[in-house]
Amino acid sequence: MTIASRSSYRRAAEELGVSQPALTTQIRSLETLLGLPLFERSRSGTLLTPEGRELLEQARQLLLVMREFRENADTIAQGLQTTYKLGVPPTLGPYLLPHVLPALHARHHRLKLYVREGPPRQLLRGLSEGSYDIAIVPLPVDRDDLSVEPLFTEPLKFVVPADHRLAGKATVSPTQLRGEKVLTLEGQHHFHHQVQEICQSLGANVQRDYEGTSLDTLRQMVVMGLGVAFLPGLYVHSEMHNPEALHVSELKAKPIRRQHGLVWRASTPSRRLYRELAVQIREIVGDRLGEVVKVIEDGN
Repeated sequence: MTIASRSSYRRAAEELGVSQPALTTQIRSLETLLGLPLFERSRSGTLLTPEGRELLEQARQLLLVMREFRENADTIAQGLQTTYKLGVPPTLGPYLLPHVLPALHARHHRLKLYVREGPPRQLLRGLSEGSYDIAIVPLPVDRDDLSVEPLFTEPLKFVVPADHRLAGKATVSPTQLRGEKVLTLEGQHHFHHQVQEICQSLGANVQRDYEGTSLDTLRQMVVMGLGVAFLPGLYVHSEMHNPEALHVSELKAKPIRRQHGLVWRASTPSRRLYRELAVQIREIVGDRLGEVVKVIEDGN
């Protein structure tokens, strides 16, 4: 295009900051690639051939697109503007993200997070397959192909109906749970298996006749007197402001917790941004939810 506007290889080379022989070689290579001549030399200067005139406008459009492409790539490389697919478990996302996402967006105005919920196993598989870029999942995650940055530890609260024998106690002894019928979520949820392990260690029984599809239904089942339950601390903090029909307590001398971490593919070029996001999520969680969860400082 510069040659066409200047009608001279020499003036075009000076404007582009390259040598005239180098520019001539590049044009000849392009003509060979296209299989047609683009310029002809005359006494009045260098002119476009009829074939070159046909391609000139499209060449302008291509240069504009390439310029915009490069500018966009530079912006994305700085982590300033792109959409990242974030996966979270349904037992965590609704009770964590409303506190975290607005603060993240305030720090990164152009950062876009497309959030989808799914069981942790599905999220980890989606990371490997590229369906997700990052995910917040329960720890531990022991995979060579994934990088993990621990975020925080969340307590699990013991919840009973108001007329239960353990209602009214701020703490209960682990031995008092022996034989209790403990409600939990369906088997597809990671939380189900975690509660199952807790019950085995306490001598309690998982109530298999009734399994909740969500934490809300699990809470309602406790209200109806179908059993007792363990509920995540963030859920209790978010949803149970006036639990008249329920009583929430802690296990004495045996606190029950779960850890969460930010996970991404170890091979991703965006790993630096993800580590930065993990640091900022820890800061935000500490500031806004520090009374509910315990931040894992520096990922350790």
